[in-house]
Amino acid sequence: MTVGIEQMTFYTPGFSLDMVELAKARGEEPEKYTIGIGQSQQSVLPNYEDVVTMGVNAAATLLKTVSTADIEMLLFGTESGVDNSKSAAIFAKNFLGLKDDIRAIEVKQACYGGTFALMQAKDFVSLHPDKKVLVIAADVARYGLHTPGEVTQGAGAVAMLISTDPKIAEINGDSVYMVQDEPDFWRPIDSDIALVDGHQSTDVYKDMFLSLWQRYKVQNQRSLSDFAGFAFHLPYTKMGKKALEQILPEVDEERQVALRKRLTESQYYNRLVGNLYTGSLYLSLLSLLDRSEELAAGDRIGLFSFGSGAEAELFSLTLTTGYQKVLSQQNVQEMLNKRRQLSLFEYETMFTSQLFDSSEDVRSEAPGQTGRCEFLGWQGHYRQYQYKK
Repeated sequence: MTVGIEQMTFYTPGFSLDMVELAKARGEEPEKYTIGIGQSQQSVLPNYEDVVTMGVNAAATLLKTVSTADIEMLLFGTESGVDNSKSAAIFAKNFLGLKDDIRAIEVKQACYGGTFALMQAKDFVSLHPDKKVLVIAADVARYGLHTPGEVTQGAGAVAMLISTDPKIAEINGDSVYMVQDEPDFWRPIDSDIALVDGHQSTDVYKDMFLSLWQRYKVQNQRSLSDFAGFAFHLPYTKMGKKALEQILPEVDEERQVALRKRLTESQYYNRLVGNLYTGSLYLSLLSLLDRSEELAAGDRIGLFSFGSGAEAELFSLTLTTGYQKVLSQQNVQEMLNKRRQLSLFEYETMFTSQLFDSSEDVRSEAPGQTGRCEFLGWQGHYRQYQYKK
């Protein structure tokens, strides 16, 4: 019995910021951002969007072609939860019209939460082959204006349906994983922005990838030549390159060229969206599958998931026949092209307009009549949403 990804969809807000403009405004050389960091644009979150709205908007596209009757569980990976008690999954379950007799759970472990949700979904479906699990990975990367991390901000959501009918890819049972206590990134309860030691985080990321790769080869009796490409968690696109370059000497030059090309394809969407924490790896995977014209059914794709703090997992997928047709049902490039590019003033105004204080009733700038899920603001300390399918 095979278990894997039946459907996969993506959503990001309709606003973007150009990294050249940001670099100029911050007194930096543009190449520091576009080449050194590897980012060209980032999606910007308006105050009527959050992880709930983005997750719902991503999953709603997926559910247009899927019956909800067999969905037995909703797992919502995020580190940008909207409440310290109530799960974002419960909000999402309601708006998506899923039945009441399911489990709906939020999973948090930095950027790794989406992968743990995926693996729990795989295990559940393996035991209940007639059931399906909806996995949502949604986040907002927010470091603050005039901070070193500002260039690595972003927002978005990836939704995946896990079942025994993996129209996109089979999840192979070859995971290796590890955890170690690292103070490289954290988000205090009393702060609306993340704090990061960028150099330490990069070192931990690279070390964990290399350690897991060595263990993966022994445990699964495989080598780098068995892989058609890799998708990485990409807080910024240069990070994946730093990891992959460590192991490329294991294959000949021709194979190195091919793997570097696959890496570039896997970085494309992330370069235009920015960091979306739990969803970053899966946007990278979607980019690779959408952009590569050389991948084929039966190819093995490696995935490296990393969450600061720190936890990491390395595993693989095997592409299934017809995955290109399934993914072509959505047009990610068109979504990205339709975003309105903000001026620096508009971006800073939007960034500071987020409604984190529940103590006063306030309405967001939700335009309404969009057909999308929107956060309307606060009333009686409770979040208000609207969504008309």
